[in-house]
Amino acid sequence: MIFRTATRGELPAVLALLADEERVVDPASVVVTESYERAFAEIEGDPRNEMMVLVDEGGTVLGCLQLTYIPGLGKGGAERALIEAVRVRADRRGGGLGRELMRRAVERARERGCGLVQLTSDKRRTEAHRFYASLGFARSHDGFKLRF
Repeated sequence: MIFRTATRGELPAVLALLADEERVVDPASVVVTESYERAFAEIEGDPRNEMMVLVDEGGTVLGCLQLTYIPGLGKGGAERALIEAVRVRADRRGGGLGRELMRRAVERARERGCGLVQLTSDKRRTEAHRFYASLGFARSHDGFKLRF
């Protein structure tokens, strides 16, 4: 498995992973809108953001996540890493790919000097919560969102 920054050509595969957690979506069926193009370009051009993929030897995207590095005055001024949009292909779950994806993301944050790694997860995703807890993540805060 190869863990690396996503390329523009992999955008449809990443969007396919994000489109539906319960089934495999064919990347060729994904419509890459101007909004997605703009968002990807902004992530790609921002040194504090990374869209990461886990690919097999043939180049198939099996998992993804976004890492955002947040500067702050807490933790002695160390950055924190925020992990979002974690997905593993529905037909490849249960084989350790999610664990490997998260291990590599945490290691990347550690190498960057981050003081902590944080993430949020929808309250309905109880299996994901058990997974994150098994990796050592602890519930520490309640999250709030204001949608527009």
